[in-house]
Amino acid sequence: MEQLVICTSNAGKLAEFRTLMPQEIALLTLSEVGITDELPETGSTLEQNALQKAREAHRRCGLPCVADDTGLEVDVLEGAPGVRSARYAGEARSSQANIQLLIEKMNGLKPRTARFRTVLALVDEQGEYLVEGAVDGSITTAPRGMGGFGYDPVFLPVGSERTFSEMSASAKNSMSHRARAVAQFAKFLEERMTRGSLT
Repeated sequence: MEQLVICTSNAGKLAEFRTLMPQEIALLTLSEVGITDELPETGSTLEQNALQKAREAHRRCGLPCVADDTGLEVDVLEGAPGVRSARYAGEARSSQANIQLLIEKMNGLKPRTARFRTVLALVDEQGEYLVEGAVDGSITTAPRGMGGFGYDPVFLPVGSERTFSEMSASAKNSMSHRARAVAQFAKFLEERMTRGSLT
């Protein structure tokens, strides 16, 4: 069975990866390969951060590693919080504080259009590979729903009357930015596995 290290400690992200990735690939967490400290994330773009994390994890464990970086880009805020999404309200990475700050900054501003972008980076012995997934939507004036994580309570995808937090996991996974990126990534892995092995 092929092994792939998922470079995140976020339980919500891990659950989504496990649902979306090909079943024949064994997904390992960072702690399962002995990495218990935080990976570097000092880039100025989502691509740089994803690659930085995957490179460091691969260097330390030697296994194929995939890392993601996700950003919420709000048009009226000139793309913020963007690459700073997880730390928008500070280094504590509090989703509640991030959402509260976003709502405050958007008070009275229009349009409320935004997009979620996820960049995935694979680093292994064969090299590096990047994919991206995005979904357009808008920011609600108050949090709605109890599911999901991060900015899900205030993100309303185009064509939906429900925020990501108001959706079931399967409904969110049918359209989310991460699902779109992982779908592309899974297709790449399946094609590569038919030619040989993951590594």
